[in-house]
Amino acid sequence: MTYNIYHQTKFNYQSLATFSHNIARLKPKDTAYQKLLDFTIKISPEPYESHEFTDMFGNLNSHTLIREPHQSLEVIGKSKVKIFPQLIDNHIHYIKSNSITYKKAIERLSKFQQSDLHAKQFLFESELIPIGSTRIADYTLESFHKNRDIFEASYEFMQRIYSDFEFLSGFSDITTPVEDIFEAKKGVCQDFAQFAISALRTIGLPAKYMSGYIETLPREGEEKLFGVDASHAWFALYIPNAGWVEFDPTNNLIPREQHILLGSGRDYHDISPLKGVVMSSGNSELSVMVDVRREEIQSMQSQMQSQTQQ
Repeated sequence: MTYNIYHQTKFNYQSLATFSHNIARLKPKDTAYQKLLDFTIKISPEPYESHEFTDMFGNLNSHTLIREPHQSLEVIGKSKVKIFPQLIDNHIHYIKSNSITYKKAIERLSKFQQSDLHAKQFLFESELIPIGSTRIADYTLESFHKNRDIFEASYEFMQRIYSDFEFLSGFSDITTPVEDIFEAKKGVCQDFAQFAISALRTIGLPAKYMSGYIETLPREGEEKLFGVDASHAWFALYIPNAGWVEFDPTNNLIPREQHILLGSGRDYHDISPLKGVVMSSGNSELSVMVDVRREEIQSMQSQMQSQTQQ
């Protein structure tokens, strides 16, 4: 599966901005299951200086400094990514075959094991994701019995979030507390991911925030409009003796060929697409446009349009 991704972020400022520096995270990372074939980033106005670096989580960052006075800032990332579903299937089979019980996982994580060290940084609370309340722990432990296989428990836990929580755009923003999301049982993909991570860390399991895109398809017989997609979020759980496995509670599935990973971290702040500092006054207006298209579908649509014109 090869995807072309277009991600535009634009800020309009009420007053003239005389200076800004920003970090953009729009370059998908290479993993064992996806390969970055091409990437370009366009920034307007033209940066005074820019450079790329890889952060502690392996995410690719573009830092830019703008000294030219500007009323708006536009950042456009264009990517081409190839996904390998068969490799993902092989990994999931490996995880299932090597998964252990919740009790054994807690015992192992309480001791030193070199292969677990990297995952242990995702055991602790972060800026947006606190360790949850007793009520969240009780809710989570309904799936995680001590002698139950962790993969099975995690899959059921994902299904319960999908069933119990209502997808409601506009109810929250990324800073809405996890406890409020749990109390209302409402939110969007970022909320469901951060709630799941908080819940898993609360019962002693490492979990991380996964950020990227998901392919959305139009209804049968309809043409997909440009820019109707959005950024997406899901979570990954670390199973000692097996590795990381991803879950998407918004769509009640294990990410496979339709998910494109941009990056991961402790929470949204570690992988936000664009953040920075601007020297200006007054309010600003943000707009985001995302388009994700499978290359085979794009080719078919182009052929159909060409035939229609003829």
